[in-house]
Amino acid sequence: MSVKHELAGRTEGPVYVPGDDGYDEERTGFQLLGPHRPEVIVGAAGVADVRAAVEYAAARRVPLAVQAGGHGVGVPTRGVLVGTRRMNRVSVDPGARTAWVEAGATWAEVVAVTAPHGLAPLSGSFPGVGAVPYTLGGGSGLLARLYGFAADHVRRFEVVTMDGRLRRADETSEPELFWALRGGGGDFGVVTGMEIDLMPVEGLFGGSLFFDVARVPGVLDAWRRWTRTVPEEVTSAVSVLVYPDAPPFPEAMRGRQVAQLQIAFAGPEGKGRSLVEPLQAVGPVLRDTLRELPYTESGEVFQEPAQPHPYRSRCLLLSDVDGRALAALTKTTGPDAAVPTVVGLRHLGGALARPPRVPNAVDHRDAAYSVMVLSVPQPGQEKTVKALHREALAPFASRTVAPWLTFTYGPLGVDEVRAAFEPATYRRLAQVKARYDPHGLVHGNHPIAAA
Repeated sequence: MSVKHELAGRTEGPVYVPGDDGYDEERTGFQLLGPHRPEVIVGAAGVADVRAAVEYAAARRVPLAVQAGGHGVGVPTRGVLVGTRRMNRVSVDPGARTAWVEAGATWAEVVAVTAPHGLAPLSGSFPGVGAVPYTLGGGSGLLARLYGFAADHVRRFEVVTMDGRLRRADETSEPELFWALRGGGGDFGVVTGMEIDLMPVEGLFGGSLFFDVARVPGVLDAWRRWTRTVPEEVTSAVSVLVYPDAPPFPEAMRGRQVAQLQIAFAGPEGKGRSLVEPLQAVGPVLRDTLRELPYTESGEVFQEPAQPHPYRSRCLLLSDVDGRALAALTKTTGPDAAVPTVVGLRHLGGALARPPRVPNAVDHRDAAYSVMVLSVPQPGQEKTVKALHREALAPFASRTVAPWLTFTYGPLGVDEVRAAFEPATYRRLAQVKARYDPHGLVHGNHPIAAA
C-alpha cells in the first residue's frame, strides 16, 4: 500500500505526496527560503489526523515536523509534515477570561473572537503568526511589558506525543512537559490546542513615528534613553531599513534609511500622547501614525509585510545598549549593505523580567533589550548574509546575554540552541525530550538533543 493510500484511509484532512496538486502550496509557508520537502504531508483536520501522522512517523522512525503558518522554518523535514492550518477553532469563556485555541489558529483569528468581549490575548506584532507556535517559543508581543510572555499565561496544552497518546499537560498533569512547552519550543510532540489567559484590553494608543536616519542620526539613541523613562504599560520597538526608491513605497520614504519607532500603550490616548512627546521632538518626523486603535487593528503598530518572502535573521538578548553600537549598526546595515537588511530593537523588562506563578522554560528574564538583524537574500547569498550578521552584531558583544530564538530565523544546530538557555534549563529540556521523544523524531525549528 502506498504512503498516500495508507494515511488517506485514516485521516479526514487531505494527504499529499510529491507531485500532487496542492503539495507545493501545503509545504510552503510564510518563510520562502528552504521550505519543507516531506515524503508525505497530512493536512490535519483534527486530533485524529495528528495521531495518525504521528503513529505513521513513529512506526517507520522517520522525522516529523509541524507547520501552521511557516514563519520560522528551521531545518526542512524530508519525512512527515503535519499542516495544522485547518485546525483553527477558537472559543472564549468571557467569565473566566480564557480562550481555547487550536493548533493552526493565527493571532488575528484569536483576536477576532476575543475582542467582542473586551478581552485580548498576549498576541504578537504580526497578526498572521500562528498563536500556538508563537507561544511555545515564549512569545513577546504588544502587551509584553505589562503582562509578560505569552508562555506565562498558558493554563493547559493538549499534545500528541510520539507514542501516539493525546496528553493533557498542565500544572498537575504532565507537569514537566507543561514546563518545557512554555518557552522550550515545539520539539516534544504535536500540540493540538492550548487554553490561555485573556487580558481586559479593548484597545491601544499606538502606531509609529518614522524618521530619516540621515537627518536624525541620533534617533535610535533617543529612543533608548526614552525607554528608561516609560511605565510598564508602554511596549516599544524600533525597525530600521532602507526603503526602495520606487512605488508603491511612500514617496517620503523612498531611497532613505528610515527608523520606525513602534509604540503600543495600554492606556488612554491623552496620557499616551504626553508620553511620546519627547520622541516627536527628536527631529523632523516623516510620518506619524499614532492613534487610538481597537485591538483588532493592533497589527497597525508594526505594519509588518503580509506577503511571504525569503529571509534569515539572528537575534540577541542584551543587558543594555549604547549609542556607539547603535550608530555602527545603522552604518553596517545601511544603503551600502551587501544584502537588503532590516534591524529590529525591542525594549524588554517590566513584567517580562518577573517569573510566572507556574515556572516555565523561558530564560534570561533580566535582559533589557533585544537586537535582531534580518536579511532578504538572493540565491547564493547565504555566506554573505552570515558575514553581514556577524559584523552587524559584533558591537553588542560586551552586552550580550544570550541568543534569542524567538526572532532567529533559519537553520540552527543543537549547540546554537543550547546557548540560548541556561545550562540547567537545557539539561532539563533534554530530559523531557528523552522521555517524550526518545528517538528524536520531532523536528522543531529549534532542536533539543535528548539526554
